[in-house]
Amino acid sequence: MESMVSRINKLLVANRGEIASRVMRTARELDIGTVAVFSDADAHAPFVAEADQSVHLPGVAPADTYLRADLLLDAARRTGADAVHPGYGFLSENAGFARACEDAGLVFVGPPPAAIEAMGSKTAAKELMANAGVPVLPGIVIDDEEVDPRSLEAQVAAEIGFPVLVKAAYGGGGRGMRVVEAKAGLADAVTSARREAASAFGNATVFLERYVDSPRHVEVQIFGDRHGTVVGLFERECSIQRRYQKILEEAPSPAVDDRLRAELGQAAVAAGKAIGYVGAGTVEFVLDSSGQFYFLEVNTRLQVEHPVTELVTGLDLVRLQLLVAEGAPLPQEALEATISGHAVEARLYAEDTAAGFLPATGTLHRFDIPRLPGVRVDAGVADGSVVSPHYDPMLAKVIAHGRTRDEAIRTLARTLADSRLHGVVTNRDLLVGILREDEFRSGAIDTGYLRRHDPAELERSARDPQAVSTHALAAALAGQAERRARARALATVPSGWRNVDNGPQRAAFVADGEDIDVTYRIRGGEVTGSVAGQALGAVHAFTLAPDGVDIAVGGTRCAMSVSRYGDEAYVDSALGSTRLTEKARFPDPTAVREPGSLLAPMPGTVVRVAAKLGQEVTAGTPILVLEAMKMEHTVAAPHDGTVASVNVAMGQAVDTGSVLAVVEERMD
Repeated sequence: MESMVSRINKLLVANRGEIASRVMRTARELDIGTVAVFSDADAHAPFVAEADQSVHLPGVAPADTYLRADLLLDAARRTGADAVHPGYGFLSENAGFARACEDAGLVFVGPPPAAIEAMGSKTAAKELMANAGVPVLPGIVIDDEEVDPRSLEAQVAAEIGFPVLVKAAYGGGGRGMRVVEAKAGLADAVTSARREAASAFGNATVFLERYVDSPRHVEVQIFGDRHGTVVGLFERECSIQRRYQKILEEAPSPAVDDRLRAELGQAAVAAGKAIGYVGAGTVEFVLDSSGQFYFLEVNTRLQVEHPVTELVTGLDLVRLQLLVAEGAPLPQEALEATISGHAVEARLYAEDTAAGFLPATGTLHRFDIPRLPGVRVDAGVADGSVVSPHYDPMLAKVIAHGRTRDEAIRTLARTLADSRLHGVVTNRDLLVGILREDEFRSGAIDTGYLRRHDPAELERSARDPQAVSTHALAAALAGQAERRARARALATVPSGWRNVDNGPQRAAFVADGEDIDVTYRIRGGEVTGSVAGQALGAVHAFTLAPDGVDIAVGGTRCAMSVSRYGDEAYVDSALGSTRLTEKARFPDPTAVREPGSLLAPMPGTVVRVAAKLGQEVTAGTPILVLEAMKMEHTVAAPHDGTVASVNVAMGQAVDTGSVLAVVEERMD
């Protein structure tokens, strides 16, 4: 299909966060003006300041802001934008939005609406792929509002078999995805997945397909232009996942040799040509242990993990998107691309691994990632950014490129370990633990990796066993130095000096849910005392300052930086990073909760109340379901007992720590 080249002058980025910043960076290099759109929650986000112009979308919920096609088109009209880049997520794979852009005279930086529609229907997509010679798995689409459990169970048993994978038909990123092992859990999984899909993508349709246990997740980057050319830009390995969302990706895949690479590339290009693909797209496959691959889906957009492909090919995929959208043919460097070295990407999330990957919210006081050679950081946050409960919890993508896979992994692990991330719980230690784990480093990975390796144990492995106690001592000493520095009287008196020795100084913290009491005396650079009841060995202080200490413990010297924000102290050193909450000297007695209280683990909205007042429940029984950051989280009974109170209703917004319900423990 021939097309005249038409320069894009001003680009509206219909997205937020790091992908909005990423698209605008390349647009600026191409001398294209940029327009951002932002919700109430994103008013002070970095991507808004980076745009040439920005338009406010009133509200915070995606359905009221970033999913409102009419508001986005109006923003383009008001600013004179002549093109729209949808990023990923939100409306990026919505054929109706792509068509509305075209009808409004705007260039949609993505595939034609017909290609999006072809892949939007999972059954039609699989039929197209089968006809194109691409191996597929059997599946079923559910788009009816009412689901009859018995007929659905019978249909799945006959056409697919168990286990079965339930996933959103109109989106990705793991939203609305469930694995169902047997008939008993099918109806509930479908109902829950439909709610989650409707919230994340504006469409409740879900798709069921045969679940291949612990395969590799391998995908191929494709690119098409308006002149009928479709090329493959090699594969990415995306098998390291939690809750069906990718957290580590790499290119090339350690499991793919030249022969398999050629077969995957041919299948992916055939898939692209079958739907007349234009722009950047990804054909996803599962790869079983025998080396057989099966089609999963085509993501008709730029992928989150596109940087690893950029680093090994030297191509700027957003630049190619914009050039193709202007009507230009794919340049020679894309047609003749080769792989150089290896790249690994880590998705840095605001989430609590130990609490089951619950999203975390709050103010990101410090966001400091060192730029080692070969490291790239695509971030959506900066110092002072507020992480809200309304959107995906990804803070940034940290990518390392090296001559070999081992070199890239080592660089990425060191970069993450040396990062200073204060104010919000992150998955940084989990990422470092995975990168340094032997099985991962050998390349023997699949989608079952985090079922074989306890995430909490991987997280602990990223820190020295002595980190918490040593960091607690550092926080206590830095706190004392800070108080001494603020003193108006006797400012020249040495830190910790006493005219009459009447006992050691004390500090009390909580770290990783454990109480840590510190006692210490400082005399002429020598420190004595105890941490968590264990007497300190020989400790010599070289430097004691409010923002850090340099001490030798048992003859081993270590410099530690200390940052304080209210009652929280963050200590970073070569031992790892520790967040310590200083305990109040005189606790508020009214803060004590009733036994059996179920607290909201994060801000969110109640989407289901599963238990009734007076109901007898057993440990693990779902009491209610919260939605936050487009994901559902079940709050379950902590023990056998009786539901004594339910304090919330469906649709109610709650804050972290709110008492949702009380389950009185059964005393046998």
